[in-house]
Amino acid sequence: MKKVLSFLKKEPTLCAAAALALGSMCAVPPSAAYWDYIDFRVLGLLFCLMAVVAGFQSCGFFQLLAQDILGKCGSCRTLRVLLVALPFFCSMLVTNDVSLIAFVPFAILALNTLGQRRDIIRVVVLQTVAANLGSMATPVGNPQNLYLYARYGLDAGAFFSTLLPLVAVSFVLLMAASAWGETRRAEVHFDRPARLTHRGHFAVYLALFGACLLCVFRVLPYQPLTAAVFLVMLALSPEILKKVDYGLLLTFVFFFIFSGNLGRLTSIHALLADLLERNTLLASAAVSQVISNVPAAVLLSGLTENWKGLLLGVDVGGLGTPVASLASLISLKLYMATPEHTLGRYLLVFTLVNLVALLLLLPLAALL
Repeated sequence: MKKVLSFLKKEPTLCAAAALALGSMCAVPPSAAYWDYIDFRVLGLLFCLMAVVAGFQSCGFFQLLAQDILGKCGSCRTLRVLLVALPFFCSMLVTNDVSLIAFVPFAILALNTLGQRRDIIRVVVLQTVAANLGSMATPVGNPQNLYLYARYGLDAGAFFSTLLPLVAVSFVLLMAASAWGETRRAEVHFDRPARLTHRGHFAVYLALFGACLLCVFRVLPYQPLTAAVFLVMLALSPEILKKVDYGLLLTFVFFFIFSGNLGRLTSIHALLADLLERNTLLASAAVSQVISNVPAAVLLSGLTENWKGLLLGVDVGGLGTPVASLASLISLKLYMATPEHTLGRYLLVFTLVNLVALLLLLPLAALL
């Protein structure tokens, strides 16, 4: 029983997705049509990106980047700005969750070193918002972007023209929020300087990442790329394959089944389609608050052709509740590992910052 509870706590979204899929199977019995529900291109691309990013981490790339940038700061204000800017820009290429895993611990370490413990909650919350908003900028920044980019067959021009204005405004707001406060001098020192290891492997991972981008933009097919990434990782670093989030891949499969079955239930299909018809942006943002933006994208994409409203809705909808974006739970978990954590204060600051950002960005998204 303890193992079951531990798994439920570790993989709440996977368990919820499995329950929804199984429940939908009672209404729509399994058949050969299930095979058509699953978007294997998205699954292949997600696997490739997660494996390559895990390869980057194993070479110490993110630690080296963080230490190099943070070592140049001269004041507390500059430190806060850099700590928030790092996940904002890195999430554009390596996803929001990986950015937070890489940079939240650095923020906690740096602020503790300088005796700025009272800034930890604010900085970690702003880093979380930064990763969620910065990841909007590219198709590979987060799973929902990757899925919707493939699902609607979008081109780069349409995608970037839709989201970049929102990203630019988000960056200005985040920099203003992080710059506010104490400005005294500060120097960050690390006990162990980071260095890039396994340079040969890193070069291979870099080439594979370039191939992933070409695949996202439909220059390369996904089938040979997926096979190549798997075989290269198996030959170079088999342990990298263990670091891929297979739970996320399985979560997508379950939501593909659930959304596919939902589309075949006339009454529910009509209700959700009607809500999306009234206001796709608000409906998708609202659903994201409850089931998070990744499953919301998968669920609602089968019910509307308004890709712009859905894309903006699930991306901005990553703000709000702690479950609106799964990446937000990563930051919470990392913060709770600190010795003097205060959950109540963290959730209060998190909620206030996210609600303000949501209320500021939703009207802008409605204009795009």
